[in-house]
Order: sequence, then structure tokens, then C-alpha cells
Amino acid sequence: MCDTCGCEHHPQEQEPVTAQRIPVVQKILNANDQAAQENREHLKAHGITAFNLMSSPGAGKTTLLLATIAALRERFRIGVIEGDTASQVDAEIIAATGTPVVQINTGGGCHLDAPMVHSALHALPLEVLDVTFIENVGNLICPVSFDLGQDYRVALLSVPEGHDKPYKYPAIFEAVDVVVVTKTDLMPYLDFDLPKFTELVWGLNPAASVLPLSAKTGEGMAAWLAWVEERLG
Repeated sequence: MCDTCGCEHHPQEQEPVTAQRIPVVQKILNANDQAAQENREHLKAHGITAFNLMSSPGAGKTTLLLATIAALRERFRIGVIEGDTASQVDAEIIAATGTPVVQINTGGGCHLDAPMVHSALHALPLEVLDVTFIENVGNLICPVSFDLGQDYRVALLSVPEGHDKPYKYPAIFEAVDVVVVTKTDLMPYLDFDLPKFTELVWGLNPAASVLPLSAKTGEGMAAWLAWVEERLG
């Protein structure tokens, strides 16, 4: 596949849709897992820690990234992969901070996959990075099914979305290492039950950290930054 990293992943031809849909889907996921492992080895070889940020559209991934970059850029060399269905809006916002960033447009697809991320990694200056944040396409369902080769998975849920989302979208909450509750500055105006939300998350994933914060006001950011820094060694 790549002359630069020596991986042996090759794109597979699309198989025709048949009545046996499960084997076809399984084959796609197996191919993605192979590419994800190649990404993981590639990142490890460069000493880079990767975080995969997942959420619904508008939950605040880019805003959290901007605040995180501002807080950590003096101590860590940061790169970003931006995933979206179209446009470069978020990538341009990140680039304005001086942070290396690569845009992936899926053309309507609801998630990033490992081969997409593999191509993006080759467009980043990995030799001078310590950490890469991958901002996945806004969606609470599809992204969690596709390993990207990240070290840690992060789910964001904004206060306006409501505290019942673990009931409705359990898979993403079961799979992540941390759940960040964003836009907590809106909590006085909305019926969001943080203790109930935390109870629901821990019922699905007892090991997950739950970190409420407002990137706008800075409240709670210290706990998030400490969580990230702890994983950067």
C-alpha cells in the first residue's frame, strides 16, 4: 500500500451485494482492523499517542480541541486529523493556530475508517509530533464500529443533547475510555441530570471516566487536560 511505511495493506475490490450480508460486512470490518493495526504500529514507531474523538454533530469537538491545543502546545507537539462529510471549515480553524492538520472528507460517509486515517498520517509531519487528535465525523452510531488505530477513544456529549443518550446509543459509551460532557455552562438552563447520566454510563462501562466541562468558560478543563497529559507520559 505505502512505499513510505512498508505496510502491506492493499485496497480490496468491492464485492457485489448478496443475500449473505453479514459475511460481507464482517469482511469489511476485518480489512479495517488490519489497516488499524498498521496505523497503530506506524504511530508507535514515531512515539505518537493518538486520541479518537467521537460525538454527534455540534457537541463541541472542535471547540474542545482548540482549548486543548492552547493549553498543551508549549509542552507537546500536536497534530490533528479532521473528519467531516464535506468542507474544510474545522481544519481551517485548527490551522489558524499553527497546528499541523489534515482534512478528510468522506463524501457523505458517516465515519472515518482506518485506511482514510492511514493516508492522512502520511500527510502529517509525524517525525515532529507527540500526539495526534482525530476528530471523527459527527455521529453517535457509525464511528465506534471502526478502529482507527488510536490509543484512546473519547466520546463527547453536550448538555443540550440530554442525559438519556446512553439508553439510546449504548455502543459508543461501552467502547470509550472517557466521556466528556460538554457545554456545562448551559446546565442551569436545561434539564440535564449529570448524576443520572454518570450512573447510566457506568452501568455500561464502569471503567470510563466522566468529565463535565465547559471549553467556553474553562470550568472543568483542568480535569480533562490532566487526563490527557497522564496518557502522554
